[in-house]
Amino acid sequence: MRHLITLDDISPPEINRVFELSAELKLKFGQGIRESLLPGRILALLFEKQSLRTRVSFEAGIAHLGGNSLLLGEDVGFGSRESIEDFARVLGSMVDVIVARAKTHATVEALANHADCHVINGLTDLAHPCQALADLYTIRERFGELRGKTLTWIGDGNNVATSLARACNCLGMKFVCCTPEGYELDSEVVADFTQRFPNFELTQSQHPQDAVREAAAVYTDVWASMGQEGERAQRKADFAKYQVNPKLMASAPDNAIFMHCLPARRGEEVTDDVIDGPQSVVLQQANNRLHVQKGILAWLLRESHDEPPQP
Repeated sequence: MRHLITLDDISPPEINRVFELSAELKLKFGQGIRESLLPGRILALLFEKQSLRTRVSFEAGIAHLGGNSLLLGEDVGFGSRESIEDFARVLGSMVDVIVARAKTHATVEALANHADCHVINGLTDLAHPCQALADLYTIRERFGELRGKTLTWIGDGNNVATSLARACNCLGMKFVCCTPEGYELDSEVVADFTQRFPNFELTQSQHPQDAVREAAAVYTDVWASMGQEGERAQRKADFAKYQVNPKLMASAPDNAIFMHCLPARRGEEVTDDVIDGPQSVVLQQANNRLHVQKGILAWLLRESHDEPPQP
């Protein structure tokens, strides 16, 4: 049974196939066509955290493909009424896919280990693979070829940054992670990348102007994510020099795009004139969550093989 917990669960050719499906479905969507590729399939959504883009894109996406969705939470006792193992076994026998947005990565792994259905990570503290796939799909729409392009991350080396690094490695992009000291990518993640992918061009920096000089895309996120609200004042001080503003974008190539996974704290990690400016693709990026989610579902339920890719 195939899952999408991190981007280690999908090979580069499979990612490209997801992108092909996404492009086909997006074109048809623009023509008013909702192709019923997954009639009768049931998608269960388990969300321990708030969500707009992940929830709506999966709910709308499965409906466009002819299936149905169930939003489940405290009403079914998720995480409290019974063991995660029993919960996963029962739910997995009744639905085709579980999308889980969880506080801890271990929760999603436990669902995948015990549910007899596909499990998709809708966000955890360690990874956000669906976001990263939609992001690289958006860059591909703008530039065509991804190989050799540079994606520069400005801000906290968080779950989104980690998944973007994995995605860049899969598709031949360079990844620059620019953070204040103490907020770098997890050292174990970096060691893993270095050992398994010695040719991956991964750079860590503390100098934003230098970090964006070759960037095809400049990407940022909130300085304090969900669950880090108590650290917000300290983080605001630590990240003050890492704001994406017109001065920083002027250090990037003229055709560089600006990206943000949203929601944004305008005036903190990004200024209004950048996020609303001509280089911003944040709305296209958010909209592509729908189309790439549909591509993921169509690939996972119709085309994926039982054995995961070998590293």
